[in-house]
Amino acid sequence: MAGIMLLSLIIITTLEKNKMNDNKFEKELGGDVKMINKENEKTIYLAGGCFWGVEGYFQKINGINSTDTGYANGNSNSTTYNNLKNSDHAETVKIDYDISKISLEEILLHYFRIIDPKSINKQGNDIGRQYRTGIYYTDENDKKIIDKIMKYEEEKHGELAVEVQELKNFVLAEDYHQDYLKNNPSGYCHINLKMASEPLMDEDYPIPSKEELKTKLSEEDYDVIVNAGTERSHTSKLNDEYRKGIYVDKVSKEPLFASKDKFDAGCGWPSFSKPIVTDKLKESKDTSHGMIRTEVRSKNSNSHLGHVFDDGPKESGGLRYCINGASLEFVPYEEMDEKGYGEYKVFCE
Repeated sequence: MAGIMLLSLIIITTLEKNKMNDNKFEKELGGDVKMINKENEKTIYLAGGCFWGVEGYFQKINGINSTDTGYANGNSNSTTYNNLKNSDHAETVKIDYDISKISLEEILLHYFRIIDPKSINKQGNDIGRQYRTGIYYTDENDKKIIDKIMKYEEEKHGELAVEVQELKNFVLAEDYHQDYLKNNPSGYCHINLKMASEPLMDEDYPIPSKEELKTKLSEEDYDVIVNAGTERSHTSKLNDEYRKGIYVDKVSKEPLFASKDKFDAGCGWPSFSKPIVTDKLKESKDTSHGMIRTEVRSKNSNSHLGHVFDDGPKESGGLRYCINGASLEFVPYEEMDEKGYGEYKVFCE
């Protein structure tokens, strides 16, 4: 009997010790351990001047799994920080991202937000070939998206100084340069990192009061949007809408989804693989009707939209945003400019 009690005590002590070690491990990582689905992960390499700031900015963006600073597209497969003038590498950040959370289009729009795309070999106070701007890819399929965004930015700015090339001769930077701004919060940075928490698009979408909504919405739409109701399947005309365009919040008119991310899930409700950009939606646990689901709402208007499930197309990240058509309005591609949504066209192509 004493032996059994001693064995039980040893097991309990070991479990508690392991639990303490797990908690310590999480604290050392700065919180909960980030779970990464490698099947959803893709990589892009961005040069935008001093890589400390570029890395610091993208570490704040939702959907970015990890970053590494390094040197890209020089004339040899080895270099160091002190040898960049000879090797002609550009200070570059390797960005691993989750395609179920963020698109390459959105990443590149963030990139152009933090660089001067017309400046040659200079960003901020940093001057030299190693500070040139560049987008370097490893997947040929990404080239089409990069070219699309380049064209979009050229229409705004004119001829760009950003080089677009297949990645070659990437060399990881010295340990000192990894996570530099995390390790040195007051360190040099040529980028305003506060922009990372600001909306990607300049937007002003007024939100009507509940009293106004009662007069503007049908009884069913109001029940879905305000009371988190659910429309009957196969009743929304948007379920069968597959024209090119965007889907906006019926309350605020804010863009939420793009036509290229819509697919037929066979469930009877409009379904999308991802939101148009990452900062449009908010999610919460929903235990209604004896089920455990993830509710999706519009972040700004708080409109109930529907739920998100993990049975979507694997090639698009595996998520299915099952959305009530009553919460949305469709804006055809041809009408986007006149209705003020021209800058969102890039997400539909």
